[in-house]
Amino acid sequence: MTGSENFDSKVIAEKKSRDGRSKRLKKNESLENMTDSESFDSKVIAEKKLRHGRCKRLRLQKPLKKYSMESLNPREIGYRFEDCSHKRRMNGIAELTPCEVALTSSRDAKLNSDTSFSESSSSESSERSSDKTGRPIDILVSDGKEEDRRSSACVSHGFISVIGRRRAMEDAVAVAKLDPYNFFAVYDGHGGFEVANACRDRLHELLEKEVEEWRCGGGGGGGEIVDWEKVMTASFSKMDEEVDGGEVEPEIGESVSMNTIGSTATVVVVGKKEIVVANCGDSRAVLWRGSAAVPLSRDHKPDRPDELERVEAAGGRVINWNGCRVLGVLATSRSIGDHYLKPYVICEPEVTISKRTDSDAFIVIATDGLWDVVTNEFACEVVRRCLDGQIKRRFSEGLSANAATEAAALLAELALARGSKDNISVIVVRLNK
Repeated sequence: MTGSENFDSKVIAEKKSRDGRSKRLKKNESLENMTDSESFDSKVIAEKKLRHGRCKRLRLQKPLKKYSMESLNPREIGYRFEDCSHKRRMNGIAELTPCEVALTSSRDAKLNSDTSFSESSSSESSERSSDKTGRPIDILVSDGKEEDRRSSACVSHGFISVIGRRRAMEDAVAVAKLDPYNFFAVYDGHGGFEVANACRDRLHELLEKEVEEWRCGGGGGGGEIVDWEKVMTASFSKMDEEVDGGEVEPEIGESVSMNTIGSTATVVVVGKKEIVVANCGDSRAVLWRGSAAVPLSRDHKPDRPDELERVEAAGGRVINWNGCRVLGVLATSRSIGDHYLKPYVICEPEVTISKRTDSDAFIVIATDGLWDVVTNEFACEVVRRCLDGQIKRRFSEGLSANAATEAAALLAELALARGSKDNISVIVVRLNK
């Protein structure tokens, strides 16, 4: 480096040094002249930057592993239900504890020891329990002698209806013997319980009459072969006509028109050679065949492509208002009742007929209080293990010895543990016994 170059480099270095000192002096002067409000604003900005940095670090961390009910082994679930003392807590299952399930809480031991679950559904008795938040949970069970007599010849089955976290019970269950068939049905009411209860009391009678008329040739048939699609459609239509019109006197307030009340209906008729399912709404029936869950019905949701097309063809609209709803009101596109939404909401059921096989084990029929939080496969796996004696509820001594009732109660417990906010009704029908 020559002398001139060395001199130039020294000059540049001195200029940079002076510029740096001047910047620091200006910054100090601005800090001294800063008002209290400006100082406060700078502190707020600094705190925001600090919080943003913390959030950024948290986002960069590895997310915690989440567990769902579907990822759990039903055997492990039964183990947890039987151990409410927390002495042998299982690792990795943090969000589900045994005492979160209202029916298995230790304070409900007396309730379970005093309650008997019946296979019929005529007159209902009510017991009250509480979940861990102190909110009451009603358990509706049947004790009617008339229905016991009528259903005594039915195939082995059990059911349970739980009010859950709702204020009113709008579900209904029906079990009847229609020689030579066995009748099972769940009804999920909305807007009130009147239509669901009317279906519970009358639909099986209307169906029995239609079958008799068909066999006698009055319905255009005759003989032993029944056109189940026509018979079911006629029965549902007559049931819909019976609940049309009239008024209901509520406990408090003015009377409510029956036109604004409705109910879903999932009917299962079990014969010696076939299983007939008629569905109207979003309740569901699932068959366990071999080692697979086979859905016997399809939910009637307004956003289902064919249902959406039908509603719009009738002049209606499906509006996404807290979920897809017909005219922004009803979350199902088919039901019995709801005459104020006709012709967009219809009562015509979808009918499926399945031939029985030796590998058919059981059928699970339930309202959406179960299916909204539990998959078909998981529900059937829990029932299978319960029927095989691999899992059981903690306080099961007070229940009947019927394993199907135990399985139905266990499914209701699981739905409550998963946070179901609806009424829960479950029927388990055993086909191999």
